[in-house]
Amino acid sequence: MRGPHNIWRLIRTGATLERTGAMGFVLDAFEAPPALRVLARSVAWPFRWLGYRGDPAMPPATRALTALGPAYIKFGQVLSTRPDVVGEDMARQLRVLQDDLPPFDTATAKKSVLHELGRDPDVIFSAFSGPVAAASLAQVHKARIAETGEEVAVKVLRPGIERAFRKDIDAFYFAADVIEFLLPFSRRLRPRDVIRHFDGVVSGELDLRLESASASEFADNTEGDAGFQVPRVKWEYSGRRVMTLGWAEGAPLGDNAALDAAGHDRHALGNRVLSLFLNHALRDGYFHADMHQGNLKVAANGDIIAYDFGIMGHIDEYTRRVYAEILYGFIQRDYKRVAEVHFEAGYVPPDRDVDEFARALRAVGEPIFGMDATRISMGRLLSYLFEVTERFGMETRTELILLQRTMVVVEGVARSLDPAVNIWDVAKPVVSDYIRQSIGPRALARDLALTAKVMARFGPRLPGLMEDLLIRQARAEPAPRPARWPWVLTGGLGGLAIGAAAAFGAAVWLL
Repeated sequence: MRGPHNIWRLIRTGATLERTGAMGFVLDAFEAPPALRVLARSVAWPFRWLGYRGDPAMPPATRALTALGPAYIKFGQVLSTRPDVVGEDMARQLRVLQDDLPPFDTATAKKSVLHELGRDPDVIFSAFSGPVAAASLAQVHKARIAETGEEVAVKVLRPGIERAFRKDIDAFYFAADVIEFLLPFSRRLRPRDVIRHFDGVVSGELDLRLESASASEFADNTEGDAGFQVPRVKWEYSGRRVMTLGWAEGAPLGDNAALDAAGHDRHALGNRVLSLFLNHALRDGYFHADMHQGNLKVAANGDIIAYDFGIMGHIDEYTRRVYAEILYGFIQRDYKRVAEVHFEAGYVPPDRDVDEFARALRAVGEPIFGMDATRISMGRLLSYLFEVTERFGMETRTELILLQRTMVVVEGVARSLDPAVNIWDVAKPVVSDYIRQSIGPRALARDLALTAKVMARFGPRLPGLMEDLLIRQARAEPAPRPARWPWVLTGGLGGLAIGAAAAFGAAVWLL
C-alpha cells in the first residue's frame, strides 16, 4: 500500500545515501537546484546514524544500493539502462553493481524445487550442489539429472523475494509521487514512469517461466549463429520459481588471464561479441540486454556462451530499419541522409531545418572518425547524437534507450578483451548486410507479399463488407443516385487483388 507508512523506509534510504556519501552524487546526477540540495542534506543529515554503512571500497552510489539490499540493487541495475534519466556518470557507476550477495541454504532451495515441481529434488537430480552464484533475485545450483546424467544449472528464486520487492516498490512509488508533487521541475525526468518501468522489469524477472520463454526464443533465433551458444531450457524441470538450463562450462569472458591460458584469441572474441549483438538487434529485433562479462563465458572450442535472460530487448522492424539507416549513414559519413532519416521517422519536429541538423550531425561524427581505433566509441557517438537531437526538439525514444545502453556495455566488453577492436570495422558489414536485406527491391517485395497475405485473410468477408457499405451509403443519401459505388468498389477491390497478386508473384520471383 503506497501510503505514509513508507516514510520510515524512505528515511532509512536517505540516511544510507548520506552516510555512504551517495547523496551528493545523486543530487549532482539529477542536476538538483541549490535549494533542493540544502533541503535534502538538512533532512538526511540528522538521521545519518540510522543509515547502513556499506562497503567503503565501493563507489558511493553502488555502496549505498548494495547496503540497502536486493530491491535497491536491482533498481540500480535497471536505472543503469536509463542514462537519459540519471545521467551518464551515474549510469556508468551503477553498471558495476555485482550480483554477489549472501546465498540462502541449499535445503531451502530444495524445498522450493519440491514445492514448484511437485517432485523430490533428490529423485529428480542425482547430484545437487551448493549455490555457485547468488544474485539479487535468485541463486544458481549445479545439478545432474538422474534419468539422463546431464549436468544442468538450476536457478531458484530467493524465499519471500516477491513480497519484499512489493514492499520496496510501493515505497518507490510513494517517493516518486512525493517528488513530483513537491518538485514540479522533476516531472520532466518522469520519476513515476521510471518506477513503473522498474516494476515491469522486476515483475517479469520474478516469474521464471517468462525468463525460460525468453531463453527458449533467444536459443531458437540464434541456433545458426557460428561461435555462439545458448543453453537449452529443460521445461519439465522448470516453473514459476525454478528454472533449469543446460550447464554452460567455460572461462568467464571477463577473465583475460584464463582466456589467454586457454589459448583463445581475445581480439577475435571482441569482434564476435560486437557482431553477435548487432546481428541479434538488427536481424531478429530481440537481443540479450544484459551482455556484461558476468553473463558470458567462452567454451573450450572458443564459442561464446550467453546466459541469464532476465532482461531482453525488443525493437520492431520499422525501428530496426531506422536505426540501421542511421548507423549506416554515419559509417558512410552521409550526414544529410542521417538527418533525413530522423525527419522521416518523426524523431525531429518537421518545423526544424534539415540542413542545419545535418551540419550538427557532421560536428558529431567527424571528430570521432578522426580518432584511432582505440578511441573510437559507438557509445560516445550515440551519446553525442542524443545531445544533438535534444537540442533540435527530439523527444526521448524509450524504445532505443535499452538498445543504446546495451551497445555501450557490449562495446565495453569488446574493449576489455582488446582495446584495439575497431567498432566501425565490425559494424560495417553487419549493418550493410542488414540494409541490403531489409531496404531495397527485395524488402519491398516481401512487404507487399505480407500485405497481400493480410488482405487475403479478409477475402471471405469482402461481400459482407461491400453490402454493409452499400446499406450505409443508401441510408446516408435520401435520394437514389446512379449506381457508382458497386463499380467503384468492385474496381477498387479488383485493383487491390491484382496488385496483391503481382506483389506476391514478385516476392516469389525475387526470393
